[in-house]
Amino acid sequence: MHDPWGDTFTADEQAILAPFVTNLDQPIFGLRNLPEVVKGALFSRYSRSDKSLRRMLLDEFIQAPEAGFQAIVGHAAANGNDQLVATKQAEAFYERVLLGYGDDSVAELGGAHVACEGVSNIVAKALEDSRLGLDPLEKSTRYVPFDRQVAGKYRYHRVAELMQSPHATLYEQTLDQLFDTYRVLIEPVQRWVQSATPRDAKTSERAYVSATRAKALDLLRGLLPMATLTNVGLFGNGRAFEYLLTKLASSEHSEVCNVGVNLQHELDQLIPSFVKRAKTERGAAYSQYLATMRQAGAAFQPEIPTSNDLQAVTLVEFDPDAEAKVVAAILYPHSDQPLETLQCWARNLPTEERSAIIRAYVGERGSRFHRPGRAFEETYYTFDFLADIGAYRDLQRHRILTQERQRYSVVHGYAVAPELEAAGVAAAYCTALDQTAAAVQAIEADFPAAAQYLVPFAYRIRWRFRLNLREAYHLIELRAAPQGHPSYRAIAQQMYLALQKIHPSLIEGMQFVDLGEHALERLAAEQRFDQKLAERQQ
Repeated sequence: MHDPWGDTFTADEQAILAPFVTNLDQPIFGLRNLPEVVKGALFSRYSRSDKSLRRMLLDEFIQAPEAGFQAIVGHAAANGNDQLVATKQAEAFYERVLLGYGDDSVAELGGAHVACEGVSNIVAKALEDSRLGLDPLEKSTRYVPFDRQVAGKYRYHRVAELMQSPHATLYEQTLDQLFDTYRVLIEPVQRWVQSATPRDAKTSERAYVSATRAKALDLLRGLLPMATLTNVGLFGNGRAFEYLLTKLASSEHSEVCNVGVNLQHELDQLIPSFVKRAKTERGAAYSQYLATMRQAGAAFQPEIPTSNDLQAVTLVEFDPDAEAKVVAAILYPHSDQPLETLQCWARNLPTEERSAIIRAYVGERGSRFHRPGRAFEETYYTFDFLADIGAYRDLQRHRILTQERQRYSVVHGYAVAPELEAAGVAAAYCTALDQTAAAVQAIEADFPAAAQYLVPFAYRIRWRFRLNLREAYHLIELRAAPQGHPSYRAIAQQMYLALQKIHPSLIEGMQFVDLGEHALERLAAEQRFDQKLAERQQ
């Protein structure tokens, strides 16, 4: 056996390698049955060695004589092999590169899966706030009711400093009332949904019950407070986890800081070398810097009267020269001219000619997954949103943009879905929210940070997005889809209309924006699921 770099492997070497690579003789292969730190160290060695990866694995990591710190890999052991992988050597390599030389990129070569269970939505949003490198998955408020009790208590976070204060009783009574109301209203709201949207002959009972249940939970999720416990699964690389740990340590919430400590402990068992710097003096100094920066911003409060503007979507800023810049970016890869020259040329083109170039570039999009290329990253838009926290929670998950929110509060009021009015439950819904607002205002005078745990998802929050045109295509077409929640669908639709008004030629290709209203958002998806089940059974 030989590889493309001229290495020849004996039969014995092939037997040693076999458990750890997906093939022994092809130029493209995968690694398996190896600790994350070994896989990461192998790839990072690519830049420091002329050897092939298989040769490095043999020479530098397998059967390395390191007494007391050798990992017997499961697959090899199961096959009767006693090949020992030099985990300690890989750890030492990472420590030398990361701590000694500061080459952050090598920390992206290994990752870990971590489950964070029973954390509040305050923590969930902190975990999900990372831009890239971490992929979170959170328990859905659409498919899972949050009314279950454990040992007679609803599952919400009891903030330590509040539970040791005179506000403890008010805190628990307020949250219990929210969950009581949520629990009591689920069945009547679902019955109303079913009466308002009867099942037709082509819809199965399973799909109908699932869709109407999801609709009821969507309508009532506004009662859930930020204290609601949820589960978040994370997969990320070492560099992203390291930054997350420093951010968590800088939080104003003790729960977030504690989760960071526990997360560090678990990652130390999975990818210790990748996250080691988070607990060094460097990591502590960075966390302190983040905290100081947040506190400095909070110290300056402009004396501006509170705005009563409840407009959900405001396009704050856009580039008047966007069309010419996009046209220049379209032509740039196919030209030998400087970008500035192309931009000047594009500005002097007649509007219709620029539109024709853009139209040809976008072409015939077969689905929303056919996204225009990087030329559409040339222009940016800044939006300011005011919408319910539930919508923010959904839209916050988008990564390829800049976003920042204001604090969770009750100052902007809340909206009531017209369906709740029609179902006859709006009075109970509003009573629970109004009483919660009074409790928030009473508690935040003493505990401004902890009071945010009480704020229900129905209350409005301000946040901002700055995104390029390419990401706007992705976000708007995805979030305006019929199966989406009405609150964020409305935001996506308004974003589309705002962009269409100022840059019609650039938005013309955005063909998969649903501007309609749908009674049962999940019904079509449930029907497709039934169809797939039927096809599998054939």
